[in-house]
Amino acid sequence: MQVLLGVSNRHVHLTEEDYHILFGDSPLEVVKNLVQKNQFASNQFVTIQVEDRKLERVRVLGPLRDYTQVELSETDARFLKITPPIRTSGDLEGAIEVTIIGKEGSIKKPCAILANRHIHMNHETREKLGLLEVSKVSVFFKSEKMTTFHDVFIKEQADGVLELHLDTDDANGALLKTGDMGTIYIDQ
Repeated sequence: MQVLLGVSNRHVHLTEEDYHILFGDSPLEVVKNLVQKNQFASNQFVTIQVEDRKLERVRVLGPLRDYTQVELSETDARFLKITPPIRTSGDLEGAIEVTIIGKEGSIKKPCAILANRHIHMNHETREKLGLLEVSKVSVFFKSEKMTTFHDVFIKEQADGVLELHLDTDDANGALLKTGDMGTIYIDQ
């Protein structure tokens, strides 16, 4: 069972209300469509700030959502001197408070997480791969630094496209890049 890798850099998801606080009436425009249907990299960037430390040019992904979330890597978190929890997108329990600064304003809220490793897929693909009774798998990559990632969550969505998401720390540590192919194994 092969799966395409998508390396996920730091990014932000915004609610409509928070978007307008940060950018006023500027439209959220598509710069590049992502593999997942109706998901895109936008033309907008924010700064993430914790006390005197800042990460600049953090891209806003679209479309707008019903929650605001900042997804960081562990390297980003260490730079900001925070310890965000590892969570599934949308699960903000224990999220760390950060300030998000846009062109028109800023917001401060507990919304920073480290995203868990996950594979997007729809129900039909999950059934075809024999993963209906499985919530986590392992994924092996053959590279110069052969690596197996364990506890990779399955994220089933009606329009999900088969794709593994790793953050930049995971990918860089294994010398992987977007477009590489991994092999899915069911954990015993």
